[in-house]
Amino acid sequence: MKQGNSLVNTNISANISAYISAYISEYITYLEIEKGLSQNTILAYKTDLVDFFNFWEKENPCSNLDEIKRKDFSNYTKFLAKKEANPSTITRKIASIKGFFKYICFKRIIKTNPAISIVSPKLPKKLPKVLTISEIETILKSNLNNTELAIVELLYSSGIRVSELVNLELKNTNIAQRILKVFGKGSKERIVPINKKCAKVLENYLKKRELTALKYNSKPYLFLDDKGKKITRQKVYSIIKKQGKLVNKKISPHTMRHSFATHLLENGADLRVVQELLGHASIVTTQLYTHISKKTLREVYFNINKN
Repeated sequence: MKQGNSLVNTNISANISAYISAYISEYITYLEIEKGLSQNTILAYKTDLVDFFNFWEKENPCSNLDEIKRKDFSNYTKFLAKKEANPSTITRKIASIKGFFKYICFKRIIKTNPAISIVSPKLPKKLPKVLTISEIETILKSNLNNTELAIVELLYSSGIRVSELVNLELKNTNIAQRILKVFGKGSKERIVPINKKCAKVLENYLKKRELTALKYNSKPYLFLDDKGKKITRQKVYSIIKKQGKLVNKKISPHTMRHSFATHLLENGADLRVVQELLGHASIVTTQLYTHISKKTLREVYFNINKN
């Protein structure tokens, strides 16, 4: 199924598609308005739910939501495993399904929640890739134009997400006070500081941006492309990917975020402070970076003492 298709225009049979689609649409509206989730996240939820109900309808034609049992979810996870879906994909799909059934149970559309006890596959603990300070310096000292340098410097100096960077507006960038107002997951607002070096780089970039904005009567986003439009996530990914070649690593904007957090902790920053800077809802997420720091310290120790 192609992403972006209407929920009604799926392979769910005619006597059930309108019924289920209405509740999925209601849930998607709830995620968008009440939860404030991003369009990418909402699209993923919608796709996951449609995929599940397409599977379920084939096995249970002419059934309704009250008839879904726990075994239906087990059968679906087995089906996904046979398709060689990786554990993280299965875990995400299960999370989408559980969220939907929790919602319709709360709304009393069904009496009991059959998805409450679904068990997700165990995911191996995978440490995110980080760059060394030396590798960061190599990238920042390379032949970057003003826009590229500002993007790389800001991602690394602030640890903001790529979605936060592309949606950052000029009015929320206070270079004089060296702070940014960003809106993270769920449109949650937070204040992020930047250092003097980053502020100087942004000042230089703004001179170029002003000319572009005047020429194209641009919208008020901080980062614009050469035609005065808001820079895209894809363009930022392309810029960072190109820089990775300088240090022989495949990297993404999130690598800069991981590096930011890791380097802060390695230099004695408090875990709670790093949590606030990253905009993590739970400190458990931030604790992952303590494992990276320990791993890095071990590598440095053994490199020094290998002789």
